[in-house]
Amino acid sequence: MTESTLALADKLPKAELHMHLEGSLEPELMFALARRNGVSLPYPDEAALRQAYQFNNLQEFLDLYYSGMSVLLTEQDFYDLTWAYLEHCQADNVVHTEVFFDPQAHLERGIAFDIQFNGIYKALCDGRDKLGISFRLILSFLRHLSEDSAFETLELATPYLDRIDGIGLDSSEMGHPPEKFERVFKRCRDLGLKVTAHAGEEGPPDYVWQAIKQLEIQRIDHGNRALEDEQLTALIAEKGLTLTVCPLSNLRLCVVDTLDDHPLPTMLEKGLHVTLNSDDPAYFGGYVNANFHAMIEHLHLTPEQVVQLARNSFEGSWLSDADKQAALARVEAVWQAHTGH
Repeated sequence: MTESTLALADKLPKAELHMHLEGSLEPELMFALARRNGVSLPYPDEAALRQAYQFNNLQEFLDLYYSGMSVLLTEQDFYDLTWAYLEHCQADNVVHTEVFFDPQAHLERGIAFDIQFNGIYKALCDGRDKLGISFRLILSFLRHLSEDSAFETLELATPYLDRIDGIGLDSSEMGHPPEKFERVFKRCRDLGLKVTAHAGEEGPPDYVWQAIKQLEIQRIDHGNRALEDEQLTALIAEKGLTLTVCPLSNLRLCVVDTLDDHPLPTMLEKGLHVTLNSDDPAYFGGYVNANFHAMIEHLHLTPEQVVQLARNSFEGSWLSDADKQAALARVEAVWQAHTGH
């Protein structure tokens, strides 16, 4: 039965709603870009770099994540990074992706906004035209920096806002509550941008409340700890807010002790609109299908639950209603073929 369910997960068309482009920088590409750009890395080879991917918490990962970005210098580097991720999407039947990028992390290194944006956007357009993968692009603010820095970044992004679909909030969660960014998120909403935020990964349920009430987010990235508050859980279910959950990330960052402990079944039982995503797949051991496989193998998900997760990914996306319906029809066709109806 498990083999059949794994095969179903692989065949289903899926959307990915929580993936940081910089977190898809595989060691092989990191070293290739380092050689191309004359950047020296603090590791002798790819194997030694992979050995460093043992994290006790979010901050330890972030330290490595930001140092890895040092190889991203040119428009072509950002293009190559994005294209490599899209090839993984194609392999995993991810037909729509909504990706984050972290402009402040590159601006701090002296990389101009247009270099980052143009490389990423050209690759996404090529992925749409050549691979049939639709996309939305999300500019993410770094929460360990100030709200003033977020406003400055938004100003730099202004000429590109017709091609940026939404705003996110990521980086170190503890000590950086969502309310710190209330004014800049209001400005983004006023500009017509969609908004989402990381909340309840390491931070308490109160951070999820703030994201909903003060930032007025349309999705919750992670949201695991929301389950500690019954009233909050009920509100998320009532509002139909999508949770973009990342199981392999949760394991690598010690948000859960083992995958057997993952709260996904509880989320599904409580009627929460949950999706499976890869977060930072180069660092956490797998792309979308690997996350589906891990949940099927450790939590014995049923075929019905797997197809529901695929449906949720499109329903929680920022696609147009017509495109959502077309994608959901593709999901149903695979499900019907699987059940023999």
